[in-house]
Amino acid sequence: MSFYTYILRCADGSYYTGHTDDLETRIGQHQSGALKGYTHDRRPLELVWSAEFTSRAEAMASEIQIKGWSRKKKEALIAENWDRLRKASVSQASPALGEALRLRSGRTEETEQCEGAVDETSPSPIIVLVRPQLGENIGKAARAMLNFGLTEMRLVSPRDGWPNPDAGPAASGADVVLEKAQVFASLAEAVADCPHVYATTVRKRGVTKPVVTPEEAAREIHSAQGRSAIVFGPERSGLETDDVALARKILTVPINPEFGSLNLAQAVILCAYEWSKGQTLASPTISDLGVPAPQEELDGMIAQLEAMLDKAGYFYPPDRTPATKRTLRGVLTKPGWNSLEVRTLRGVWSTLANPRER
Repeated sequence: MSFYTYILRCADGSYYTGHTDDLETRIGQHQSGALKGYTHDRRPLELVWSAEFTSRAEAMASEIQIKGWSRKKKEALIAENWDRLRKASVSQASPALGEALRLRSGRTEETEQCEGAVDETSPSPIIVLVRPQLGENIGKAARAMLNFGLTEMRLVSPRDGWPNPDAGPAASGADVVLEKAQVFASLAEAVADCPHVYATTVRKRGVTKPVVTPEEAAREIHSAQGRSAIVFGPERSGLETDDVALARKILTVPINPEFGSLNLAQAVILCAYEWSKGQTLASPTISDLGVPAPQEELDGMIAQLEAMLDKAGYFYPPDRTPATKRTLRGVLTKPGWNSLEVRTLRGVWSTLANPRER
């Protein structure tokens, strides 16, 4: 079975990156508006690039990687300008090309690393759920993971077995995490390949170990060599003392001492979010706020309002008029009005000065 990563050019000139196991059907869904989301109100759409992979995990990893790229890098990929793409990919500020994309761009495994290239970042942390009780909570944890680029989940003796039919709907599309999830009989087996193990718990439970916050743990994971695992306990009781004893450090979230109750997905998303700060993930689209209005336009709006207020007798007593006008100007110059906003407000002033009969 094949899986695909693809890039669409939207009607507004922006780009959308996704992955699928049926490219033709998925593009048709985007074009028809059947998929509610980013592309729905940006049609028509054009498929400008796609790549085929042998596993969903590879396609998903490629999607996450490309989403974090700048517009220039995406356009270099679309144009198959490999030289420009390679140069951009060795920048300290951007993620390196994934293996599949490197090979597509003509690089081989024997190619020496370019001068100035950065070493690959440390592997992303593994999320380990110890004796999780509900399939729904496993699915919600998977959803939390994938939101911030984590895909590797390990389960230790899930109460209701695995796979669990309740996990899929709760994951809300994070199927790649559930499909890759591995099951272990004990925590020791689950973290056997991880030199850096963090046990999440509100209290130390009688075990003397270094204690870090999610932010501190994330910094350590990014600079660490080897795999890191963040371990979460059962929903009802949390990790047992023997579980915590296996960890190198305790990870504790600063929380309200009067109500220290986080559910499993909330705890996972806090840790995943802190780790994601060191990654290049897609950010929400920044709305165009418009160029700030020139001073002449702003002065005209203020003068118009002052004339209306003067006619209405607002400036009283007369000796306070200069101070009142300064205060009014201060109020109106705090926001960075753009030209459209200034014109709108002047329309408001005009309507107030000359009301229309309805």
